[in-house]
Amino acid sequence: MTLNYIWVGFFIVAFIVAIFKTFSGNPEIFSLIVNSIFERAELGFKLSLGLTGIMALWLGIMRIGEKAGAIDKLSKLFAPLFTKLFPEVPTNSKAHGAMIMNISANMLGLDNAATPLGLKAMKELQEENPDKNKASNAQILFLVLNTSGLTLIPTSIIALRATAMAENNIIGNPTDVFLPILIATYCSTIAGLIFVSILQKINLFQKTILAYLGSATIAIGLLIWYLFNHKNQIEIISSVASGSIIFSFIISFILLGLRKKINIYEEFIEGAKEGFNVSIRIIPYLIAMLCAIGAFTTSGAMEFIIKAMGSFFGLFLENTQFVEALPTAIMKPLSGGGARGMMVESWGQNASQINSFVGKLTSTLQGSTETTFYVLAVYFGSVGIRNTRYAVVAGLFADFIGIISAIAIAHVFWG
Repeated sequence: MTLNYIWVGFFIVAFIVAIFKTFSGNPEIFSLIVNSIFERAELGFKLSLGLTGIMALWLGIMRIGEKAGAIDKLSKLFAPLFTKLFPEVPTNSKAHGAMIMNISANMLGLDNAATPLGLKAMKELQEENPDKNKASNAQILFLVLNTSGLTLIPTSIIALRATAMAENNIIGNPTDVFLPILIATYCSTIAGLIFVSILQKINLFQKTILAYLGSATIAIGLLIWYLFNHKNQIEIISSVASGSIIFSFIISFILLGLRKKINIYEEFIEGAKEGFNVSIRIIPYLIAMLCAIGAFTTSGAMEFIIKAMGSFFGLFLENTQFVEALPTAIMKPLSGGGARGMMVESWGQNASQINSFVGKLTSTLQGSTETTFYVLAVYFGSVGIRNTRYAVVAGLFADFIGIISAIAIAHVFWG
């Protein structure tokens, strides 16, 4: 329902602004808006066509990893940590395995596998919940970790960037947002964890938790420190690291498949078929949002909002170029499709701005936050929870930290 209001609101606001501009001496505004709508529809279809091939590739690779046991290995790796973070859940509960597998699938970009695993985790947690109408501590923490969206492989964002660059013959590396997204989502996840831990009185200084979070935080901190002190090497490091890490995942999945003696080629084909179906399902949503955002932008409403935010932040900051990317950040907790449309819109006509500061920042913002309201509605709704307590506040806090982190990291990488 939220998405419905957003979509309709774009058109209504565009219409009102266009009427005002018509009487203010701009009679061509309605023609420009209509042309923009048709252009965005064509753009959405072109992007979707390119997205089909890349999604087929990635979901084929991910299928190999899934069948080869990559998720199971990640689950075993994080099992000791989850036992400490969810003290109210019995150690023999099936919820532990489902939660770990869900978050592991999210980290690997396996959205289709992550959702059913997440719903299963919520069902198992509901079995342990003494009050069936009120969210338990474990359910809240699980959903906050879910919505904070720690991502190792931002599949759809890389796919969209690669498609747009190929369609418009733009030279560049579509994976250069890989490291910034990884860092921003880590910050978001840690922020959400700390927020919930304070309210639930979870001791984050336990040896097991410190071993996991401390080592990861030190690694991320050293990476940021090194990049900050070697800014002239950031582009090279980002390119080499993103390419080598992603290709290492591919090789690891293939080697795991060989060890497990699965038919790697056939599993890739099955995953690629799923990727094709996913891309087909995305087409109407992408076109719908691009058309609505195109009307909203062409009418001048978006420019007004950006100028207003720029004036506000200009009171405190000298550099306000990040403001042009904020519509994507604001939209993401409400609608993944809307934020995706905002991101594509920020790339400009023929994706001419895709490698600009704003173009890369919107890509990072798209990957560093989650569709919080959608996730909470689906997961809590699946088990009949009505009283979500502080889950929304905690999820939005994690999103906010993710946005701040993405902006700061973007300035380190490309500012």
